[in-house]
Amino acid sequence: QVHIVESGGGLVQPGGSLRLTCTASGSIFTIGDMGWFRQAPGKQRELVGTITRDGRTTYGGSVKGRFTISRDNAKNTMYLQMNSLKPEDTAVYLCNANGLDPRYVRFGSWGQGTQVTVSS
Repeated sequence: QVHIVESGGGLVQPGGSLRLTCTASGSIFTIGDMGWFRQAPGKQRELVGTITRDGRTTYGGSVKGRFTISRDNAKNTMYLQMNSLKPEDTAVYLCNANGLDPRYVRFGSWGQGTQVTVSS
């Protein structure tokens, strides 16, 4: 069983910054691709960005240039640095991790999410 926990959300003014953290724990042999997604009320889940194990990143168009994803493989942790935040960035931010457990069985796990609210 793999457990994903997101943290770092909160209330921030427009133009401000936040750093989210996603930590995976449990029966993990290795983690491959990880990703951040977000879901606002009444809207579909949206891809924020992804990162491979060797650090290659992709970003959704609405966050490109403002958000940065990084990871620490030794800690099974991924980060999302969010700068120049806008009210439309308000959403629950969710982490996804894909990998292998110690029996080499693939897993794909999600966290419960952390709320980010951008408002003055």
